[in-house]
Amino acid sequence: MRRRGARAVLLLAGALACCVLAGLAVGSQPVALPDVWSALTAPTGSPADVVVRELRVPRTLLGLAVGAALGMAGVLAQGHTRNPMADPGLLGVGAGASCAVVLAIQLLGVRSPAGYLWFAFAGALLAAAAVAALAQAVRSASPVLALVLCGAVVTAFLSAVTSALVLADATTLDAFRFWSVGSLAGRRTEVLLPVLPAIAAGAVLALANAPGLNALALGEDAARALGQRVWLTRATGLAAITLLTGAATAACGTVGFVGLVVPHLARDLVGADVRWQVPVAGLAGGVLLLAADVVGRVAVRPGELQVGIVLALLGAPFFVAVARRRRLVAA
Repeated sequence: MRRRGARAVLLLAGALACCVLAGLAVGSQPVALPDVWSALTAPTGSPADVVVRELRVPRTLLGLAVGAALGMAGVLAQGHTRNPMADPGLLGVGAGASCAVVLAIQLLGVRSPAGYLWFAFAGALLAAAAVAALAQAVRSASPVLALVLCGAVVTAFLSAVTSALVLADATTLDAFRFWSVGSLAGRRTEVLLPVLPAIAAGAVLALANAPGLNALALGEDAARALGQRVWLTRATGLAAITLLTGAATAACGTVGFVGLVVPHLARDLVGADVRWQVPVAGLAGGVLLLAADVVGRVAVRPGELQVGIVLALLGAPFFVAVARRRRLVAA
């Protein structure tokens, strides 16, 4: 397992390095790799230096952080719900962030990505807290099922509120649609820096949660027999998912399919051990998001497709393929 995991890490690290270089060099104004290196090490103030340092470096770093966060959150979400079709947004985090952004736009006139950031993160945290509280109040023989159902209810309610607010005001709709589609464009260091502590804390919790999730895969009774405190494992996982998904959504809007696709890739690469899945999913998430961002820059040049659109176009066929494979296995 260690050799298999090490090979996967090395493979993904190489792919990630290529994606980072592409993210710095490719765009509406292509920059040669020697000029990229010069801009990073000995800038002279040329237009290429400004493009690389002021625009593409923050955008690339943010894509790496958000992709890693969504990939790790996806592993935990699918592990805790025991559902290979689960997505981090299942717990209402994305819907809470969207609802908070709409309220900020409509009530306070917020218009910039940096302004959306704190409202989105607060909305994500409140939605996750509401889901956890409802699941705790529901008397159910299956805590996992209660968590999933309460997440679906909270997501549906907040999505309805968001739709009602957006449809009632054309100005809010115009401002909100650019955030909701999921994008790295226009995000600079004022967006990147505030979310890094939350992503780092979520990553630490995810790594700490991995051994307990391995035990829970055997069943809650078996996990208790192995000395696991199931409630603590569940709470740690929920906190990690909330921090990772909330920070990613606050920074870039709703970015779909990364949390769904990447855990399957991680399992194919390293097997069922969640201790390896979490870091591998972090690397794979960064690769996927940066690659999708580069594709979006060149697909409709000189224009640009938002990364959320590219991921939807790539992720939907993958979702169908996974569902079909599971039906074949079940048959």
